[in-house]
Amino acid sequence: MTVAQRVIQYLKGTAGQGILLQSDNDLQLIGYCDSDWGACSVSRQSLSSYFIMLGDSPISWRSKKQPTVSRSSAEVEYRSMALTTSELVWFRSFFASLGIFSPSMKLYCDNQTALHIARNPVFHERIKHIEIDCHFIREKLEEGILTLAHIGTKHQPADIFTKALG
Repeated sequence: MTVAQRVIQYLKGTAGQGILLQSDNDLQLIGYCDSDWGACSVSRQSLSSYFIMLGDSPISWRSKKQPTVSRSSAEVEYRSMALTTSELVWFRSFFASLGIFSPSMKLYCDNQTALHIARNPVFHERIKHIEIDCHFIREKLEEGILTLAHIGTKHQPADIFTKALG
């Protein structure tokens, strides 16, 4: 209850603050995704997080426990990539409905295996345990509206949503 009161006091004291969107942005949507395999010690469900920026301005972030137990860290990262890609696609269509066309979307992930799964359709035979709906990342890559890139764990901004602070 004490923690809830502190959060409410913080929100009440910062009600006038918002997110600063710079006027000289290039309007590129950039997503960072991360996960923590088996983060919950009771259910062994993993934790997924993402951090989305429009140019240099943060516009969305989230940390959420995955609904299923995953068999591997690559599966957890791939599900996190799917969640982030879904959010990026939503923002792209939202901006398009406002008449703002985002030229591209870029997704950064720190797991090389998950990136390889997304880029290589032949590799999918080895990962049949990942649900079909997660494979829409591949579809967005083929459409040319999404590019994937590796980012080191030390430079991963979404890492703060999945790992305990030191």
